[in-house]
Formats: sequence, structure tokens, C-alpha cells
Amino acid sequence: MHDIRAIRDNPQAYVAGWTSRGVEDAQAVVEQILTLDRELRAAQTAGQDALSKRNAASRAIGAAMGKKDLAEAERLKAEVEGLKGEIAANEAVEAEKGRALRDILAGLKNLAADDVPDGEDEAGNVETGRWGEPRRTGPAKDHADLGEALGLLDFEAAAKMSGARFAVLKGGLARLERAIGQFMLDMQTDKHGYLEVNPPYLVRDEAMFGTGQLPKFKGDLFGAASFWDAYEADQTRHTRELIAGGQGPMVDPEAFRAERLARQRQWAERYESGEFKAELWLIPTAEVSLTNLVRESILSEDELAQPMRLTALTPCFRAEAGSAGRDTRGLIRQHQFSKVELVSITRPEDSEAEHERMTGCAEAVLQALELPYRRMLLCKGDMGFSARKTFDLEVWLPSQDTYREISSCSNCGDFQARRMDARFKRAGEKKTEFVHTLNGSGLAVGRTLVAIMENYQDQDGRIAVPSVLLPYMGGVTHVGA
Repeated sequence: MHDIRAIRDNPQAYVAGWTSRGVEDAQAVVEQILTLDRELRAAQTAGQDALSKRNAASRAIGAAMGKKDLAEAERLKAEVEGLKGEIAANEAVEAEKGRALRDILAGLKNLAADDVPDGEDEAGNVETGRWGEPRRTGPAKDHADLGEALGLLDFEAAAKMSGARFAVLKGGLARLERAIGQFMLDMQTDKHGYLEVNPPYLVRDEAMFGTGQLPKFKGDLFGAASFWDAYEADQTRHTRELIAGGQGPMVDPEAFRAERLARQRQWAERYESGEFKAELWLIPTAEVSLTNLVRESILSEDELAQPMRLTALTPCFRAEAGSAGRDTRGLIRQHQFSKVELVSITRPEDSEAEHERMTGCAEAVLQALELPYRRMLLCKGDMGFSARKTFDLEVWLPSQDTYREISSCSNCGDFQARRMDARFKRAGEKKTEFVHTLNGSGLAVGRTLVAIMENYQDQDGRIAVPSVLLPYMGGVTHVGA
């Protein structure tokens, strides 16, 4: 969320900032924001003036009654009634303008940091470093072909039960995937000082709003079945049953209407009984759960003397609504995958250094696994909604002869904190400040498995287990042996 006072004080900075981030006609957007802001403040001022007048008139009624001036008392009573209507009207305008202003601000991206390069898409990203030498020792088998050839990766069985973009891992490959996640979690907790958290996988609207997934990216999320989902499905099913039984709307409209009304009353009773809870969403990343741990809280400066560092290994669920036709085969882009997430909560002055440290913690995993990668500084047009600066780590995939994203580490500044109302108070100060939030993948487990399968496959079609994973594999040195 954005600070309306900052927009008011320097609107052209926001026009330039949002234009560089791909917001269409940012000038008109800012003008609309400022207009709503003026109208909101005018309604607030008018409402406060009317309230002051009403209070003064109410006091004057008592004085008039004390003087037996009944005519003046009646006049004042009429004035109070008129002011009540004026107050209510201003409150309605205030609510309407406030809601409209919040809705616009909630859908606008974070502004980029000064050192983020310009650019519209990934072509504008800047490479800032590489580690390791890409393996180019002849054609490498694609991970999907390799997994299927070993009988350890089954997309067909997954499709039968769940549809596209799901996979079944078996045997040694399933164990290797588990080992990767446990190794990453141990590294981030034991070596890098992150606190392990086992968070909820289902969260409410407010949590998704806080980290920026809602309202703009609802189509990318999976929601748990809500009242309306269940109600609409039942209405469709009930209509089909009535038609099949000869009670359709064309055969007997009155009977059909009566049946539908009776069914609707049943659903109304179920709703009023509290049977259906508020909408819940499956997390697309543990960033949502971990970052919201400081939602609506005020931390002490002592609590942030060192950044608060949190990590979790969780399944993640993404609808991938904007990825039609991309990576349709294999494990690169799945609806369900595991990931070790890193989240830091800091004071404003500490977030830039923490961003570098967090990215280094993700890089350390790739280096321990001896997987070649490069670090990319994302341009303004390619960053995520909530980020002000992002580093991507891209791992080498021999079968594609290219680097692919395996981690994204972002500094969000106070953008998420404003949406969550997450603050801290400095020692001796009365005012509170918004914290800064950072998040990163440390790493995506499925994509790491892909990278190991492709970089560690041998001439016999087996997958060698990286040395750091051997303690997690019970002595197994090769998968597919």
C-alpha cells in the first residue's frame, strides 16, 4: 500500500515511478487519486464542522430551556435534526470516497528502488554475477524424460486424479525430493540463523491482501470451497435433477419455482447457522504465512536489533493463470510444489543489507549442491507486485542449454507493512514506524530436483546424489540404480 501523504506531496514522483513499472496512464491514475483524496478530506472537514455545530446547538438547547425560551429551544432542536442529516450525508460520502481511494491504492504496484534498472520485461534484467561452470559434456536428457525412463516420475497417473501440471514422484526420486527440502531447511536454520516455523497452509483474505496477492492476483490462487461455490454447484445439480424428473421450468414453472425456493431456504438456514466459514486460500508461498506473523503488531526496537529471520518448508499452490502454454511438461511449473521460504522483518535502515544477506543464503544452497547459477537484478518491468528490488537466481539446465529461475529474493520496503499495519517503536520515541519486509526462496525444491537430475545424470541414465545430500539418503549414492 502507498502513503497518500507522500503522493500528495510529490505526485510527479509517483507518475514517473508507476509509469516505469508499466502502469497504464499513470498521470490519470495519480490525478484520480488526488481528486478522491480532496473529496475525502472535504467530506471529513464538513462532517467535523457539522458535528461541532450540532454539539454547540445541543448545549444551547439546555440553556434555552433553562431560560424558559421554548421558541429558541424548538428552533435549536430543528437545527440539531438538520445537522444530524448533514453529518450522516458526509459520513456516507466519506465512506464512499475512502473505499474508492483504498481500492485504487490497493491495486497499484510498489515503486522501484533507485538502483533498479529500467526495462519492460526479462530482457531488461541485468546479470550481476555467476558461480560454477555449466556442464556441456554432450546432450543431457530432459528431467521429465529421465524420470519417466527410470519409472520414478508419473505424469499420466497425476493427470488422471488431478489434471495437468501435477506429478507423482516415486521411490528414490521421492526420497531425493524429501532430502533436498530437509537439507535446505537445516542449512537455513543451523548455518544462517533463521527460525523454523510450521505455519498454516490455509489463510484468510486479510493475509493474502497483506502480502499483495489480493485483490489483484485472485486468478492465480486456489481457494478452499466457500459457501458460494457449494451453493452454486448445488443449484446447478438440483436444476438438472428437476429437469430429468420432468419438473423443469418449461414443464411446470410453478412447481419448479417452489422447489427452487425451498432449496434456497435450506441453504439460507445453513449459512445463518455458521456452517460455512470465511473464504480461505491455499498459500502460493509461505511468504504469506510468515510475513503475516507481524500483522497488526507493534514490535519494540529491541526485537529488531537484529532482523527477525523466519523460514518454513511448505507445499505451495498456484493456479498459474498467466502461464498458459509455458512449461507444460515436466516439473518446472506445477500447481503444487514444495519450497523453503525465507522472510526477514527489519528496521528501514537495515533492509538493504539484509537483502544482500538473504540472497547470499539462497546462493549458499546452490553452491553446496555444486549447481552452476547466475544472479540477475530484475528490471522495473519484471519485478513482482510488492517488490521494490529483486534478485533472481537462475540455475543451469543442460537440457535447455540455459539458466532458469530457481529463487527470487525481494526487498518490499514498507509496502507490505502498510497493508498489514506492521510497525515498530524506537526506544524513547512515541511515534511508530512501519517495518520493512523481505522474502526469498531458499530454494524451490522441485526446480532444485530438476537441476540435480539434469546436472548429475550419468552415462547409464542414473542420477548421482550430491555429496551434501548423502546423509539424508541413507547411504543411497545413485537414484535409478
